[in-house]
Amino acid sequence: MKAIFPITLLASLISASTFAASYSAPQPLVAPSEFKGVHGLAVDHQGRLLAGSVVGNSIYQVDPDNGEVSTFIGPDQGQADDIAIGPNGEMAWTGFYSGQVLYRENDDAPVRVLAEGKPGINSIAFNQQTGKLFASQVFLGDALWEIDVKGEAAPRLIKKDMGGFNGFEVGKDGWVYGPLWFKGQVVKINPVDGEMKTVADGFGTPAAVNFDSKGNLYVVDTLSGQLMRVDIATGDTELVAELDTALDNLAIDAQDRIYVSNMADNGISQVNPSTGDVRVITQGELAVPAGIALEEDGKTLYVSDVFAFRSVDTTTGEVHDIRRAHGSDVEYPIAVGLGKTRLLLTSFSTGTLHVIDRDGHSTIRIIHGLNAPSDAIELPDGSIVVSELASGSLVHLSGAELDNNRTLADGLQGPVQMILGQDGQIYLTEAAGFLTRVDPASGEVKRVAEGLLMPEGLAQTADGNFVIAETAAQRLIGLNVETGERSTLAENLPIGFPAGPGMPPSGIPTGVAVAADGTVYFTSDVDNGLYKIELEPAGS
Repeated sequence: MKAIFPITLLASLISASTFAASYSAPQPLVAPSEFKGVHGLAVDHQGRLLAGSVVGNSIYQVDPDNGEVSTFIGPDQGQADDIAIGPNGEMAWTGFYSGQVLYRENDDAPVRVLAEGKPGINSIAFNQQTGKLFASQVFLGDALWEIDVKGEAAPRLIKKDMGGFNGFEVGKDGWVYGPLWFKGQVVKINPVDGEMKTVADGFGTPAAVNFDSKGNLYVVDTLSGQLMRVDIATGDTELVAELDTALDNLAIDAQDRIYVSNMADNGISQVNPSTGDVRVITQGELAVPAGIALEEDGKTLYVSDVFAFRSVDTTTGEVHDIRRAHGSDVEYPIAVGLGKTRLLLTSFSTGTLHVIDRDGHSTIRIIHGLNAPSDAIELPDGSIVVSELASGSLVHLSGAELDNNRTLADGLQGPVQMILGQDGQIYLTEAAGFLTRVDPASGEVKRVAEGLLMPEGLAQTADGNFVIAETAAQRLIGLNVETGERSTLAENLPIGFPAGPGMPPSGIPTGVAVAADGTVYFTSDVDNGLYKIELEPAGS
């Protein structure tokens, strides 16, 4: 984003504690960027490049010449995994979490819901000759539908259980061409009877296809980071450009210039299909930074970046990729816990705990089937406690394979972030407004603070006080649980982006970490930056 939210700071803080000192104004350690993961792309009849973001809950307009980004359709109607432009300039898009297909005839027409109750509705395209509209479910379903643009008839099922029919396009022959995400193929489907034929195979994870004006079919492979050209008559493939992994979609304009989106980089690039030259239009170093964890020496900050898992050098701000979505085994991490020798990633969208070795960053174990996990911590005996948003429980995992599963505590109201306190107790924020302590031995639950305004990120200072991100108030506060004293550390912060349809109340949680010297780090779910505030010398 070109403009950063105004940030003010209160210098008078809790007495007789770390918070008695003054803090500097927040400074970006990693600069903000556009979008919140970028997915579907389309070029409309006016030549406007449009980009969709599910987490950002918006459709954006992007200037391909200077990279400027503006909101085209904002929350809550703008949630878009994919965007399609019809033969008369009409526009349709898919709300992945909301399960809706949305539509409007032109810029001045109202937005209408054409279909709903379709979780994972993902990709969408018009037949440019007939105006018929098609949409597919992927990840939370596996089906291709015809959608009535009048919104009168129920969606018609064309085919199901295909293997993840993702970003597709309707050919001039009336067949629907698209990739099978889970099978490494490009296929075509007859929308009349659901007949499916293979066009080409041998891809890693093909994410989307599109035709140019000459009838050439282009494919982006998110696993390899490649843009390929496919001969639909023979199935032969040709490499056009080498990009990076985590590619999501593509669009081709009237001049046959190709635009490709990258969800891990908040990026859109333009590719010359004749030369393979790539020009970055817009890009960020972080995608959707959420939970964070700081190494003991304070030099490395781990960031669960939703479409990537990254580390940041706290001295230089340099960002390093550890995992990228769909180019590795990472599954949309929302939080990261720091164990003695392990990193613990959780993903509420896939129900996953991903255990990674701290030294070599190899995967130790991936555990599926958790109920929207929001965070995880390691106990001194090596067992792991996972907070579950959907069940309101803490789940204790033990054993060599972490396959002994029991409920440690329940009745929690939206557990968000969690830490192991200096006293050996578990502390966590609840979206309902609590800071809560749980005894890891007995499971006893005690709310030690209440009335907090959407508390999310949580950390503890060297002297035992807590730092909490109160996202509904857009501030960081300090809290002494012994005395109950609270103080504002920084306010008017770029945090507290509203959760979109289908998202948990906390949306993308703001992460907080505190170094031994008192430096506080926090992530922004508004502008996708990573910030720090530092203790100022006494008397300054």
